[in-house]
Amino acid sequence: MNKAIPNRSYALISPCRNEAEFMRRTLDSVVAQTVTPSLWVIVDDGSTDETPQILAEYAAKHDWIRIVAKPDRGHRAVGPGVIDAFYVGYETIIPSDYAYICKLDLDLDLPTGYFGGLIDMMEADPRIGTCSGKAYFKDSRTGEMVSEGISDEMSLGMTKFYRVSCFEQIGGFIRQVMWDGIDCHKARMLGWRALSDDAPELRFDHLRPMGSSQQSIWTGRRRHGFGQYFMGTTPSFMLASAVNKARIKPYILGGLAMLQGYFGAMLRRDPQLDDPELVAFIRSYQRRALVVGKARAISEQEDAQAHKLSA
Repeated sequence: MNKAIPNRSYALISPCRNEAEFMRRTLDSVVAQTVTPSLWVIVDDGSTDETPQILAEYAAKHDWIRIVAKPDRGHRAVGPGVIDAFYVGYETIIPSDYAYICKLDLDLDLPTGYFGGLIDMMEADPRIGTCSGKAYFKDSRTGEMVSEGISDEMSLGMTKFYRVSCFEQIGGFIRQVMWDGIDCHKARMLGWRALSDDAPELRFDHLRPMGSSQQSIWTGRRRHGFGQYFMGTTPSFMLASAVNKARIKPYILGGLAMLQGYFGAMLRRDPQLDDPELVAFIRSYQRRALVVGKARAISEQEDAQAHKLSA
């Protein structure tokens, strides 16, 4: 008896706005994938540069690329704005038609085996609900590729690859800063595994370094601090995270900007994530991570929640 052929179909959804500077490299790297997407929905979120013309050029060549135009809001908006644009694309597809779905940014240069490698990893471990490779950027001074230093327990926001069943179970993305961390915690709470893998064949070039897409990288770090506050992160974990981030560019200042964003939101009494069970789950992990380290804390959580997928 022949074994059933695994379902390796996947759909990409890419919110974009004024991406002409980098998008050809992303488009070309996706076209060159060893496992071609079944569908790629690209949502043009009111671009005013050459983005629409470039998208039309690629869509004319590849029938699996579909362009959706979204009215111009007048400015780039990270966090809620990006997720709003994502859902404009998501609502045009039938998710159950695909095994996997990915929110993909248009400022990446992916290795040719990238999506095939992620699918291989998920086929080998049915508990992996979301995963990604690791982001690197080119140091402008040395020319060397430098890791963005994202933790292993998170799939990266610029290339969120999801098992469709996991994505639907967690309720998708929230429309707020830190959506790309909250989703991983929610998946883990429900028994799934979330991770990013630093295998050489899964490393990709992030052409616009994390946190630098709006105004400056310092603004991005402050936004990250606010997002940690919104998610319910404890002050002790925030301090440890800021110290860790201070070791990578922009040295020291990046960590201080994170603290400014976090404690500024705390002083203003800004609203926080309205999900008490998830916030408690996140804080439990953070307290444990400060004692035994992130890797062990995550492993313990995964073991403790494993029964939920088989329930």
